[in-house]
Amino acid sequence: MTDAQRPPFGVLLANLGTPEAPTPQAVRKYLAEFLWDKRVVDAPRPLWWLILNGIILRTRPARVARAYASVWTDDGSPLMNIARAQQQALQQALSDTFGCDIPVALAMTYGEPSMEQAGRELRAAGVQNMLVLPLYPQYSATTTGAVFDRLAAGLKACPHLPQMRFINDYHVHPQYIRALADSVREYRAQHGNGDRLLMSFHGIPERYERQGDPYPSQCRATAKAVADELGLADDQWLCSFQSRFGREEWVKPYTDATLEAWGKAGVGRVDVISPAFSADCLETLEELKVENRDHFLHHGGRDYHYVPCLNVRPDHIAMMTALVKANTQGWV
Repeated sequence: MTDAQRPPFGVLLANLGTPEAPTPQAVRKYLAEFLWDKRVVDAPRPLWWLILNGIILRTRPARVARAYASVWTDDGSPLMNIARAQQQALQQALSDTFGCDIPVALAMTYGEPSMEQAGRELRAAGVQNMLVLPLYPQYSATTTGAVFDRLAAGLKACPHLPQMRFINDYHVHPQYIRALADSVREYRAQHGNGDRLLMSFHGIPERYERQGDPYPSQCRATAKAVADELGLADDQWLCSFQSRFGREEWVKPYTDATLEAWGKAGVGRVDVISPAFSADCLETLEELKVENRDHFLHHGGRDYHYVPCLNVRPDHIAMMTALVKANTQGWV
């Protein structure tokens, strides 16, 4: 392939990953890789190996598999389906923007398609300049940092490294904030307004924040920016954190505890969005949309509405396109 035939750059989209099937066996394989990552759980390895293999991987996969089965579609994992659609939409948008084919490959930190598979795909397309876009709006060592580690491990066997740029976060990017606010506006135009808007983000242990992880502060900044864009008063919205795991304290306030308190206090309707997720997945479709809804109603709430993630909304793809354009200066 001549230099004239090569694309000016390629994009590596990265997300967390998903089991291959909603079965205990597939979930066990996925959790074994995910939970062994020291970025995710930083406990001493010998002790954590015993806990993970002796307890968690013996008891948790069956329960998690049932949760996955409740959101699985005829086409498979919701996260994978949406990620593939995002990949195709972004590739088309970039080709339209730059007037040439721009390869976009999808990789998962855990499971498949792997970083190695995505790298081979871009290499086969002639890519020598690679932009890495983790689909995590807010940076955390547990997510974006893990993408970097996994990519670096995959590149160890590569004799000729591509030139790379890495997008750390986009937590207050104007187009991202506007897209989130517009998703709420459009939902409320169809379904009416809730008494409060809860912006629920995936949590991390408090200890990680004390050690310098900027994720919680970036989540709060995202929530404040969305509230400002919507013109909400301070008592009309809240930033909270979900999906805690284990016994130690996680970043607060907790989503489930907040919903319980609001239900008991007589808050009638709550609208919920999850700005940390670029695509709907188990944590949004099962935990947030169903489990937390039941929790709120059980404690006295009357109405609960989940606003979907940005997924493949045109304004979401336009925001990704703007990110790519801004971070590939000099390559075109």
